[in-house]
Amino acid sequence: MSSRSVIGALTVLLVLCGAALGIMLLRQAPSEPAPQQPQAGTAASSLGHFIALDGKLPAPALAFTARDGAEKHLADFKGQFLLVNLWATWCGPCVEEMPALDRLQTKLGQRLTILAISQDRRGAAVVDPFLAKAGITHLAVFLDPKSAAIDAFGVQGLPTSFLIGRDGMILGKLEGAAKWDEAPMLARLETYIAAK
Repeated sequence: MSSRSVIGALTVLLVLCGAALGIMLLRQAPSEPAPQQPQAGTAASSLGHFIALDGKLPAPALAFTARDGAEKHLADFKGQFLLVNLWATWCGPCVEEMPALDRLQTKLGQRLTILAISQDRRGAAVVDPFLAKAGITHLAVFLDPKSAAIDAFGVQGLPTSFLIGRDGMILGKLEGAAKWDEAPMLARLETYIAAK
């Protein structure tokens, strides 16, 4: 075999290896999430990422765990005005908004029930020390180590919160952290709470 044939064969082999490597890298690269567009029947409000739903959607059937291990269901809270907050201790924006949620629960008392459902895989082992260190004392904090809530609500990232009416229908959602206890948000929540 001549040296030209060997060089030609090596060149073809290198080109094929390069193409195969390129295909492998493309398949392994994390895909960029598509920008979220409000779905038909929703209208984005001017308040951050809060999306008020035009049509009522039922809250999903969802089971999660109290920190003492007791099983709870979202349906157990029907008849209450709810703010379901999906969060985790490893999520920076989640950690940032937790004190505001704690203060919101204090300000609105029994008129609003906040269910802070942790998505931490290690459950109470990481959640309890975090709550103690952060001084979170007024929130009802629950555990969902298998992330069932993320699937049930179709969540793309944390934190994500859902406003649920007394009838169990989703009234709106907010993707990302919020300043829950500041005047604009309080006014928005009061509007929903006061509505019949």
